[in-house]
Amino acid sequence: MQLRALEIEDLPYLYQWENDAAAWGDSGTHNPLSQKILREYIENATGDIFADGQLRLIIEHEGQTAGAMDLFDFDPLSRKAAIGMYIAPECRGKGFGQEAVRLLEKYAFDFLHLHQLYAIIAVDNAPCRHIYISAGYNPSATLKDWVIRKEGYQDAIVYQKMRG
Repeated sequence: MQLRALEIEDLPYLYQWENDAAAWGDSGTHNPLSQKILREYIENATGDIFADGQLRLIIEHEGQTAGAMDLFDFDPLSRKAAIGMYIAPECRGKGFGQEAVRLLEKYAFDFLHLHQLYAIIAVDNAPCRHIYISAGYNPSATLKDWVIRKEGYQDAIVYQKMRG
């Protein structure tokens, strides 16, 4: 498995993933995104987290595009960033999320010299919570009524991992 930079050939995947309404509550997305907007994002992203304040990498396994990892809310002074992931539905349950988190951590801690990574995960997203707990992230706070679902508000948990 590897994490790689975005390519224009990833547009169909991003279009599908960004418009997966089932994931919007977890990602903070509120509306569909057009291919034009996503194409401009790919074309304008420098791949430099210091310039863009964020970094999106594609998860690739044996030539298959399996999802995306994000570093966002990057704070170079405090040396921290939020981490997020999207695993394509057909790739879930195969350990790709756990391996992708490990690869992104290695990059963030060893190359970017970040002090900490954190993820905010809804309490009802058990698979994602399991990935981060298994990767050594510690729950540090509960955010009340943080995520809205059809059924109502859900709490979210902040998971943190400090550079070892």
